[in-house]
Amino acid sequence: MRGLRKRGGRGRRGRITVRHKGGGVKRLYRQIEFGQEKLDKIAKVEALEYDPNRTAFLALLQYPDGQKKYILAPQGLKVGDEIVFSEKASLKPGHRMKLKNIPLGTMIYNIEIEPGRGGKLARGAGTSVQVMAQEGDYTHLKMPSGEVRKILNQCFASIGEVSHPEHRFRKLGKAGIARLKGRRPTVRGSAMTPADHPHGGGEGRAPIGLKHPKTPWGKLARGGKTRKKKWTDKLIIQRRK
Repeated sequence: MRGLRKRGGRGRRGRITVRHKGGGVKRLYRQIEFGQEKLDKIAKVEALEYDPNRTAFLALLQYPDGQKKYILAPQGLKVGDEIVFSEKASLKPGHRMKLKNIPLGTMIYNIEIEPGRGGKLARGAGTSVQVMAQEGDYTHLKMPSGEVRKILNQCFASIGEVSHPEHRFRKLGKAGIARLKGRRPTVRGSAMTPADHPHGGGEGRAPIGLKHPKTPWGKLARGGKTRKKKWTDKLIIQRRK
């Protein structure tokens, strides 16, 4: 673990790039193994721990050589269970293997997009992806959004679904909890002046009008397209829409 420096939503130039961030309690960052550095070595689950930096729980693994690593804990994993990362393994929660060896219909998480680069998809609390089909060098996966896309079958994925699915039902209860998390108050654009926000100005309360909702910088706030990596479009079989 190491200390986590707070940036208050500011980028490298010291300017605010993400609004409404600042304050909050101190946190230690836990280094997590999203990839598969130790193949074919059975690890034992020493503990299940809370992580303030993410929505899911962590599992602390101990390898035969005494080294300890954190991984994202799947739902149903218990202390004392054994986990292995291998090209082909049994279908137990937490086991990690290549997509080409995972049976159809299996729920998986922490999925690689490029072989050897570590898991990027389905890492939030309660999320999982379903294996739909195998086609040549690709595996068809159904995302939580309903989108079906192709991923190279040489990529690794973990079996099961991410722990702590009840996270989505949590209510903060009071403003103080949000401040402890580092979230600062949000001011409505319609309460600002015209110089500060496109929605501002007017006498009394005024509607946005015929215009679309905007950010303070005049960009579309809802419905605007934000996708940049168009080359991945060829891997999408069915859109979430």
